Amino acid sequence: MNDNNNLSVSKQSISRRELQKLVQTQLKMLLEVNNLEGAKTVLVPVLPVDIADAIEGLPKAMQAIAFRLLSKDEAIEVYEHLEPKVQQLLIEDFKRQDVLDIMDKMSPDDRAKLFEELPAKVVRRLLAQLSHEERENTALLLGYKPNTAGRIMTPEYISLKEGWTVDRALERARRLAPTTETIYSLYVTDAVHRLSGYVSLRNLVIAKPEQTIGEIMDRNLVCVHTDTDREEAARLLQRYDFLAIPVVDAEKRLVGIITVDDAIDILHEETSKDIHIHGGVQSGGDRYFHSPFYSIIRRRALWLIVVFIISCLASVIIQAQEKVLEQAIILAVFIPLLMDTGGDVGSQSSTVVIRGLNTREIDSHKALWAIRREAIAGALLGLMLGVVAIVWSYFLQGDLLIALVVGLTLLVISVLSTIVGTALPFLFSFLGLDPALMSAPFITTIADVLGVLVYFYIAKLILNL
Repeated sequence: MNDNNNLSVSKQSISRRELQKLVQTQLKMLLEVNNLEGAKTVLVPVLPVDIADAIEGLPKAMQAIAFRLLSKDEAIEVYEHLEPKVQQLLIEDFKRQDVLDIMDKMSPDDRAKLFEELPAKVVRRLLAQLSHEERENTALLLGYKPNTAGRIMTPEYISLKEGWTVDRALERARRLAPTTETIYSLYVTDAVHRLSGYVSLRNLVIAKPEQTIGEIMDRNLVCVHTDTDREEAARLLQRYDFLAIPVVDAEKRLVGIITVDDAIDILHEETSKDIHIHGGVQSGGDRYFHSPFYSIIRRRALWLIVVFIISCLASVIIQAQEKVLEQAIILAVFIPLLMDTGGDVGSQSSTVVIRGLNTREIDSHKALWAIRREAIAGALLGLMLGVVAIVWSYFLQGDLLIALVVGLTLLVISVLSTIVGTALPFLFSFLGLDPALMSAPFITTIADVLGVLVYFYIAKLILNL
């Protein structure tokens, strides 16, 4: 018992990451010697999300054992934080009633997210065993298209009527709070459940008991529809600093809310997906290391093949300029330098533009402004790099004309690369495609081809080849 007390004290003085590692290590050691009581004690002061991380780090044979050490209420909360693969593994290991208890108490949006990952046969069996209310809630969410606000919302919210007094509204909030996802925003609906306004819990608490909801409610609503893209819904929640945003159907009837914790998960996943795609790795969100190995290879190979084919154009161009290289072989020395610089400059521009499009900092209406701005930046960068290149190349081989060719090429390549890196994401956005598909390797390869063309054209012009 003293060892456990010392463990609790030590947990207070270490970082969250170290705590997760410590819990996982101690949990594994105790389970290996079948010390279940000790393992249960280790988990007592730990937050559910950290328990989930610890369980995920255990060998598969121990995950179900560790999970069974939790109390029923804690098990439900921990289960919602587990990776889908671990959730599925636990479902297979649990007894039928254990599964149903957890499924029935999960929040509807988390349950719908889990059901998306399970085989259809398992989903049908679990749905049939849920309580009538939870079965309807889950079926409602699964009825909406994937990646929409309707699929990720929760139908667990508190609705009020305009004619109610503050006292009655507070009583309703207290009664429904245990089964509601959030109580900080309460929504006002009319007789046919159309959304007409909202009241914050703060305003409700400070209002006079005899005041009506209609007197204190805010009618300036920001809401999303069930078919709104989930990322757009999350962006709106972020933009207005809401704790939740209401979701309405085609008749503007309130059907659910999206909470800030779901929005954070969505933005994290979408950002990770965009980073992977921009790097030429389509991994399906932020679960790259949980994706099937051969699936990852297939997705990465697709971009590499496309990039390889485009790169072949550079080789063809260089081969076509064989006579020019025979007359000035020193030109070949600078080809890697020019290609790398052009690719790097283009990637920088595409990265900032794609990020700006994803965060709504810029849109397609500002395309020409952004292209002009990046072109000017490219010219200034190219001028700076060109001067350095002229000095360095003249010092290297002592020919001023060759040095001018290299410096001028760097200037032109920098301008062209920034234009390409800026324009292509806007083009994809205009065509209704994800701008992140314009990956860094793709931009780099196009800049390389343009760089080689420009280099030999300027060399012929200045050297009279």
